Amino acid sequence: MVVKVAVIYYSATGNVHALAQAVAEGAASAGAEVRLRRVAELAPGSAIDQNPQWRRHADAATSIAQASTEDLGWADAFAFGTPSRFGAPAAQLKQFIDQAGGLWREGALADKPVTAFTSAFNRHGGSEATILSLGNVFYHWGALIVPPGFTDPVVYAAGGNPYGTSLVSGLPAGDGPDTATLEAARYQGRRLAQITIRLLGGVRVTDAAAGEGNARGTLAGSTSQTA
Repeated sequence: MVVKVAVIYYSATGNVHALAQAVAEGAASAGAEVRLRRVAELAPGSAIDQNPQWRRHADAATSIAQASTEDLGWADAFAFGTPSRFGAPAAQLKQFIDQAGGLWREGALADKPVTAFTSAFNRHGGSEATILSLGNVFYHWGALIVPPGFTDPVVYAAGGNPYGTSLVSGLPAGDGPDTATLEAARYQGRRLAQITIRLLGGVRVTDAAAGEGNARGTLAGSTSQTA
């Protein structure tokens, strides 16, 4: 069964964009059809011009299709990415979500798996709060939240955030996601697609694509996992 996954994100300087690409790659590796979509930029050009990284990414991002509510209706599952803004999603992503009222009233967002990922400048800069804040939206939708949890060792390697992949963008030198974080993002996308496949078709995940067992058992030396 081919499931459809929409990876919808906002990124100012490119960090969340890199995570979104990795999530999309992970979902595609599980056999999903993926739409990678950026939400519209709301900041004025004068503000963007004050940050060379922001301007550079804003110009480069025009190659990525802009998200629309049609992508939400199309998808069987969603992954949302955003920088942390004072422990909450960026206004750009929130503005996009606020357009989904019609789909919500129709029940078109209910029962669809959803996951979230984020980036903050500091280690305690609001990453978990941002993902939990998005969870409040998903509760209203009646969506099925699919966190990475502690279900694979890659989660620990990337810092151990069970809510969703999170990048500390200010460390060590603001060079973007490291290999461990990108691998965690790919795992999160793959897990989202695998769970969606199970819900829609009852298809058994192959051992090669699995990784849904308890990572504590794996780290302790256990070789058995339940898919």
